[in-house]
Amino acid sequence: MSRVRADEEEYWHSSKFRAFTFDDEDDELSQLKESKRAVNSLRDIVDDDDDDLERVSWSGEPVGSISWSIKETASGSTSSLDGRDSSLQKGSSSYAALPKQASSYSLSSLFKGRNKLPSFQSLSDALTDTGVKNYAPELRRPKAEYKDYSSDWSPKDTVRRMQRGKVCSLERFRSLQDKLVLLDEAVTGHDGNVITAVLIFLKRTLRREILFRELEVRQVALCHLIHFLRETGEQKFLLDLLRFLDRTEEVALSQYREHLNIQDVEKRREFLKGCIGLPFSAEDTSHIQDHYTLLERQIIIEANDRHLEMAGQSELFRKYPRKASILNMPLVTTLFYSCFYHYTEAEGMFSSPTNLKKTFKIPDKQYVLTALAARAKLRAWGDVDALLTTKNWLGYTKKKAPIGFHRVVEILQRNNAPVQVLQEYVRLVEDVETRLNLATKYKCHDVVIETYRDLKDRIQLTAYKCKVERGSAEEEKINSILNN
Repeated sequence: MSRVRADEEEYWHSSKFRAFTFDDEDDELSQLKESKRAVNSLRDIVDDDDDDLERVSWSGEPVGSISWSIKETASGSTSSLDGRDSSLQKGSSSYAALPKQASSYSLSSLFKGRNKLPSFQSLSDALTDTGVKNYAPELRRPKAEYKDYSSDWSPKDTVRRMQRGKVCSLERFRSLQDKLVLLDEAVTGHDGNVITAVLIFLKRTLRREILFRELEVRQVALCHLIHFLRETGEQKFLLDLLRFLDRTEEVALSQYREHLNIQDVEKRREFLKGCIGLPFSAEDTSHIQDHYTLLERQIIIEANDRHLEMAGQSELFRKYPRKASILNMPLVTTLFYSCFYHYTEAEGMFSSPTNLKKTFKIPDKQYVLTALAARAKLRAWGDVDALLTTKNWLGYTKKKAPIGFHRVVEILQRNNAPVQVLQEYVRLVEDVETRLNLATKYKCHDVVIETYRDLKDRIQLTAYKCKVERGSAEEEKINSILNN
């Protein structure tokens, strides 16, 4: 026992740490670091001792317990106040008092109990653990940081601080007048994020009728709220707001948008059928009707084509398998699909391209452009020629392209049309300069030679002679023209 006490006294008198006093000139941070180093140094002392040996002071309390540390610190602080110089000469020091906790564990048990209680951390680990701040608390935040949570800010100051990204509590604005002043200040600041934040606060703290009534005369804030509700998908709140504002068409459109969330095609069709009776404008009503009709057609076409594809009865489906379902596709995509797989069907069939054109009133330009792309992809040049050939009432035929023959040439070239086919349509380009550019670009030599011949431009014809192969039919044709 005497040996243990002698070791204790030697440790305390040889410590390099000063005693804690309330008159210490150092700041709180240095005291905390000093106390943490002192507490951590206990670990080395305790680990060297026998784990089965528990040291007891003269008062009968275990050495290293919380109550023992507090008493030792208190006695050290009293002696340091009476004679600080003498204590410094002897090199004595005591630890800063730890916060008093209602814990039955001693400091030594925190170290010794690591094997017995795996859930305990060492004191050095506990000092850095945010969940165990009772043993070595961090320094208090500067008072300046708490100004962000002050309840003394005016609405204008609150908005300014929110614009700078400061955290401001809006709960202090309790009366309706204060909330409206805050909203007006946010709108005046022209900051959409601040306006939205204030609107969320008002939406949470005001009744709907009051909020709607006040927003009706504040159009900027109203637009922000409508956009916010659409982005967050709060459909019921949005519909209530639009009904209050008597915006019947917007209510109908908002309800119509809900079809995008319906995945089952049959349920979507029934939903669209119900949307036809909503209070749309005349133009929008026709669009809703077309959407419903198109989906109905797509369901029929999809069912028939899936059956043909699985049965292997169609050579076209075997040679060009479908890459995707036609369901819920746009009208132009459906027309391209129909021109690709059902081009020769009679007009009475739902999948016929001419039936789709007539039902949905597709313009000639759109129809020709889509059908041309579909048939050129299949390299059906005969269908392309028939598509661009018209017959007058006298029975005469002529080539006509509503999209312009220069567009026809570009589409055919993208689908690797042969030169003979390209030349036929390059000749039909009316603008001479455009015709020459296309013919030169796609190496339609006959068209270039004939154009220079019609222009009687011997210089350009002679220059172009150098661009064709020697001994070729094109060179002989140029020589024949130049000689005549």
